[in-house]
Amino acid sequence: MTASSPMGVSRPQVKSLDEILPREPLLMMGAGPVPIPERVARANSVVINHLGDVMAEVIGQVKSMARYVFQTESKWVIGVAGPASAAMEMAVANLMQSGESILCINNGFFSHRMAEMALRVGADVHELHVGVHEAADPERVRKAIEEARPKVLTMVQGETSNTVFNHSLEEITKIAKSYGCLVVVDAVCTLSTMPLKMDEWKVDVVITGGQKGLSSIPGVSLLAFSDEAWAAAKNRSKPPAQWCFDIQLAENFWHKDGYHYTAPVSGIMALHEALKLVCDETLENRFARHLRCSKALQSGIQGMGLDLFIPNESRLNSVIGINIPESLTAKQICQHISEMYRVEIAGSFGQPIVRIGQMGEQCREHNLFRTLHAFGSTMRDLGIKVDQPNGMAEMESYLQKTPRPLYQVA
Repeated sequence: MTASSPMGVSRPQVKSLDEILPREPLLMMGAGPVPIPERVARANSVVINHLGDVMAEVIGQVKSMARYVFQTESKWVIGVAGPASAAMEMAVANLMQSGESILCINNGFFSHRMAEMALRVGADVHELHVGVHEAADPERVRKAIEEARPKVLTMVQGETSNTVFNHSLEEITKIAKSYGCLVVVDAVCTLSTMPLKMDEWKVDVVITGGQKGLSSIPGVSLLAFSDEAWAAAKNRSKPPAQWCFDIQLAENFWHKDGYHYTAPVSGIMALHEALKLVCDETLENRFARHLRCSKALQSGIQGMGLDLFIPNESRLNSVIGINIPESLTAKQICQHISEMYRVEIAGSFGQPIVRIGQMGEQCREHNLFRTLHAFGSTMRDLGIKVDQPNGMAEMESYLQKTPRPLYQVA
């Protein structure tokens, strides 16, 4: 409905959020965004001057904590107001110029996105296509590098769309560096959920978003550049076409306490608290928590008699892909589990699977039990025969026999 207006444009009559949102909040167990801790939610309500001494102190601490999470001593941590895709574009736009060669390892939807971004800046784009159930093979990468002779190699550590884990990342990076390539890694769903040692593995750029492993809000993202990558971006012959993503302008805010554009103040506050929680827990304990919870959930799903999409050796732990029975669609499953059990899981991008996330705040035992019970009940409601009691028992057995990490943030 609309109301008449003397201004000539009708005034819309819309519902409030209280009328739109479900009365009982959904448990967010899809591929992101994930639930956020109360401390992060409170910080996201804070607004201060985006310049000045207080913001400078906050930014300084964000960079310091990010270096720990990225496992780098590099000075060059940069944030961007936008999703993780904006951080991807920032990396590509600053490192590539028209005509320069880039090799993108294509494991699926998100790894291909970096190739699309490189095409738009006029780069000479080469893609190495990897089978949907496979991790990238280092020797195939070596051959592709020898053919393309790229300035930059891009890859994902974890391909969220099909739940593949590129477990040879360290070896591939070593090969790429031996040919003089800059290596850009998308760690959007893996940073803080599994090891990624930026300096030790000689990765040049690591990209992440706030809304997955870090358990912050969507819309504020981070990336870290090695000294070599930063120099390559600074010494280009002309500035990137994207003004907002120009690191030389972003440096003014992130490293010189100056102005670039109005910063996403509340989002930076949320990111600060999310990083603080990671640092308090420690990466070692956080990795152990994620691995334990993910493996337990995988045991439970298989215990029900359902199949996981990716073989164990190439399976991503932070997002789990489950084969859909032939009589169902992802939409049917996701809609039913949401409406009936108030649990949100995800479909995929072209694959016959549903996905359950195990990132950050999703990775808690109480969330596992609620999610697996809801998923098994959904299968039974939709006519699929599963052994729900056995699945729950298998998950509980795995949790009982695998020690909890020494420290967990409540």
